[in-house]
Amino acid sequence: MRWPAKVAGISLLALVGVGPGMAHAQSSVTIYGIVDSGFTYTSNQGGKSLIQATAGNQQGSRWGFKGTEDLGDGLHAIFRLENGFDTYSGALKQGGRLFGRGAWVGLSSDTWGAVTAGRQFNPVQDYLSNDGVGNFTQFGNILYDNDDLNNTFRSDNSVKYTSPRIKGLQAEALYAFSNDTSAANNRSWSVGAQYANGPLRIDAAYALLDHPGLNTTGAIPSDNYYPTSVVSNVQRQEIWGVGGAYTIGALTVALLHTQSNFEMPTGNKDFSNYEASAQYWATPAWQLGVGYDFTTVHQSASGNAKYHQIGGNASYYLSKRTDLYLNVIYMHGSGGAAWINGLSNPSSTGIQTAAIAGILHRF
Repeated sequence: MRWPAKVAGISLLALVGVGPGMAHAQSSVTIYGIVDSGFTYTSNQGGKSLIQATAGNQQGSRWGFKGTEDLGDGLHAIFRLENGFDTYSGALKQGGRLFGRGAWVGLSSDTWGAVTAGRQFNPVQDYLSNDGVGNFTQFGNILYDNDDLNNTFRSDNSVKYTSPRIKGLQAEALYAFSNDTSAANNRSWSVGAQYANGPLRIDAAYALLDHPGLNTTGAIPSDNYYPTSVVSNVQRQEIWGVGGAYTIGALTVALLHTQSNFEMPTGNKDFSNYEASAQYWATPAWQLGVGYDFTTVHQSASGNAKYHQIGGNASYYLSKRTDLYLNVIYMHGSGGAAWINGLSNPSSTGIQTAAIAGILHRF
C-alpha cells in the first residue's frame, strides 16, 4: 500500500485504506512550534539590577504534533502532543516532561462536540486567558500568576468535554482524577463558557482544586504547582472569572476580572485581579499593546497588600511567522515586594521594572 504524503515543513497528509469494502478515511498530522529568545533587564531582583538571556518571553517555546482522522459521519479521532523547552539551554520545561505543555487524545463530533483525555488546559485557561494582559506578553500576567492564566499548572489525569458552538455559544467541562484511593487527594474540576459573535466575545469560567500539589501523581502535580514562597500546603483553591473583548477595526479592547482563593492551615489568602488592555494594529507590520493590572491580596494570617502593574508591547512582524518584540513592565506594590510574573526573583522593595526584547518565530 502506498501512503501519499505532502511534507512542507509543517504538515503530513495520508489517505489510509481501512479495510476491504470500507470507505477510505482521511488523516492529517501537523508539526508546529514556536521558538522565542531574547534578553531581559530588571531594575531590582533581590536588591540588584540584572541583565539576563531569557527564553519564552512573548510565548513559551514549544514544538508539537496535532492530528485528526476522519472516521465518517462527522466523527473524528483527534490528538495533540506538545513539548515545552528552553531555547538557551535546550532543557525541557514543565518539570522535565517530554510533552509537558499538553498530551491528550479523543473523539470529536460535528454534532455533539469533543471528548478528550490526558494532560490538558482547564476551561479557566481555555477561555479567560484570551482577555488578560498576558495575552500579548507573559510578563503582563498578574501577581504570582495566581489565577493560572500563564499556565503555572495544567490538569493531569483529566477528561474534558467541549460542546459544539451553537449561535456563538460554546461550553466546556473538565474533571481531573486524583488517582488515589481517597478521591479528594489532589483532584480538580472546572466549567466554563464563551459567547463569540462578530466583534464581541464574552468568557466565564470556574475551577476547583482539592488538595492540589499534594503529590506528583494527582490532578495538579506538585512539581508544576506554585513555589512554596507563594503558597504551601494548600487544602483547596478556587478560581473564577469573567471577561470579554470587543474589536473595532484594527483595535481590540479587553476587560477581565478573576478571583483566586487559597485555603491553607496557616490561613487563607485571597487574590482579586482586575485587568484592562488594548491591542492595535498600527500597520500590517506593527502591533502595539498596552495593559493595566490591579491586584488586592487579603491574608487572614498577615496584612493585606495591593499591586498596580502597567505594561506595554510593540511587535514588528518581519513576516507572518517571525516578529521582533519589545516589552516594558512596571509594578508597584503596597504591603509586599513587587514581583513581575516571569522574572526569577522578586524586588527587594515594592517597585520593579523590566524591559524585554527578543525575536519569535513560528513554524
